[in-house]
Amino acid sequence: MTMNKIKICLFCAFAAVLTSCHVQKEIPYFQDIAEQGIGAKPALAETTICPNDMLTILVSTLDPISSAPFNLPLTSYTSPGSDKISTQNTLQSYLVDKNGNIQFPVLGEVNVGGKTKNEAVIHLQELLSNYLKDPIVNINVINFQISVLGEVNKPGQFKIENERVTILDALAMAGDLTIYGKRNSVLLFRIDGKGNKTAYRIDLTKKALFDSPYYYLQQNDVIYVEPNRTKSRESRYSPNLSILISAISTAISAATLIYTLTK
Repeated sequence: MTMNKIKICLFCAFAAVLTSCHVQKEIPYFQDIAEQGIGAKPALAETTICPNDMLTILVSTLDPISSAPFNLPLTSYTSPGSDKISTQNTLQSYLVDKNGNIQFPVLGEVNVGGKTKNEAVIHLQELLSNYLKDPIVNINVINFQISVLGEVNKPGQFKIENERVTILDALAMAGDLTIYGKRNSVLLFRIDGKGNKTAYRIDLTKKALFDSPYYYLQQNDVIYVEPNRTKSRESRYSPNLSILISAISTAISAATLIYTLTK
């Protein structure tokens, strides 16, 4: 092997190291966080009621008999594959229609779409105050879920029990980003309470995420992690690229050894 070829091999190895260092800089999250912390706490997000949400609503007063007509009857159910009826009664749910309405006992059609849970509670309390004294209303969204797709280790749809989840929680549920995930441009798709669809880009490498209105997720949010440049390049070339890289690495090592022995 001539000296020029050896120099070329060494140059290629040096370039590969530089490229590796550049890719390494793209991997860590929150690269601009100082040691003293991240600053102010983000405001807690409130769940907004959307079309197709399933709600449980419980109305109570000091007089249970007077509030009974405003609650759906409890139901029993049979478990799949079993003929035994469960002894635990459950609350029936309300389906929010495409216009944001639910059919409520006695009150009839009530609009809750686009309202936060707290706003919906206050709205129902105002309507119920015409019939009840000091009504108490509890609302829960029982089909709160988010989806994570793309360059994550465990993509899928995840049900959230407590209606409070951050984008970091969601990524953790999905097993974190793969090494090929683009960390500085994660897409978040959201449908608001009026059915409007919007998309946002989130930079996981910046601490500004903690102050973002998208730090806390909403019902039916979809997170999509795009592949980075390394994955895009690999997909364009042979599926045996890893074998090629291994062969090049071996050749560079051999060239280095030869150069050392011929000095």
